[in-house]
Amino acid sequence: MVQNMRSNESGMRVWYWMVVLALAFGLTNVAMEPGWQNTLRAQEDAEGDAKADTKADAKADAPVERRSYLMWIMIASGPFGACIAIESFTLVALIAMNIMQFRRDNFLPAALIEAFEQKIAARDYQGAYEAAKANDSYLGKVLTAGMARLSKGQEEAMTGMQEAGDEESMYLEHKMSYIGLIVATAPMLGLLGTVQGMIDSFRVIAESETSPKPKELAEGIMTALVTTMEGLVVAIPAIFAFGLFKNKIGKLQFEVGMVSEGLMSKLFASAKKGGAAPAAATAAAPANPSV
Repeated sequence: MVQNMRSNESGMRVWYWMVVLALAFGLTNVAMEPGWQNTLRAQEDAEGDAKADTKADAKADAPVERRSYLMWIMIASGPFGACIAIESFTLVALIAMNIMQFRRDNFLPAALIEAFEQKIAARDYQGAYEAAKANDSYLGKVLTAGMARLSKGQEEAMTGMQEAGDEESMYLEHKMSYIGLIVATAPMLGLLGTVQGMIDSFRVIAESETSPKPKELAEGIMTALVTTMEGLVVAIPAIFAFGLFKNKIGKLQFEVGMVSEGLMSKLFASAKKGGAAPAAATAAAPANPSV
């Protein structure tokens, strides 16, 4: 019986230690499982990074697509660059039109001056009026306005010429205002493109979980720089053209004023020598010379 009890105790001890070992082994596995999982995940991440690096190296080894400078400019310009391009074509057209119009012959035609002086010398005031009215130049319009008021005296005739000159000046300034508009808006469009490009670059930085590559930021920076350059390239020639045309118009207007006043003075001097006012011209001249 004693031996049976001892055998039972030894069996209990065996089962006791087996349970203890099983519990210890289970606890050890539970404690070590996260470590093994992390290790496996780390290995998988390392393998994925290695594959990504391999792909990146393959892409790096692949030939990079080369674009021409003009193609880079067109891609980076965007909608604001397209607006600046439209303004550049408009500026070229305006400069060409103004060069053709702001010629001396369109302001002071030598043929009109010669014909007007000949009519005055012959005391053909009606013919002088008709010669001035038939000429569509700046000087012709000013002389026509002055001769339309000959019956009211020399001072009134000069006032009429001044009013006609002011009207023509307003018309010329209106044409010049289009170039001034390009001068003002081209840099502003370039600045809008600059802001858009910087916003695109910072958006890439904000949405990237890691440090973005320079190539990802280059597109926005390229847009910012290109649109700024385009705005300045259009605005700088427009500023020069605006200044040159304005100075040329001012000079021609001054010459027209001097020549018209000189011709009208000759007309009144010739009329005084003839002993009568140039009423022949005023008889046919309308009150409004534009009629």
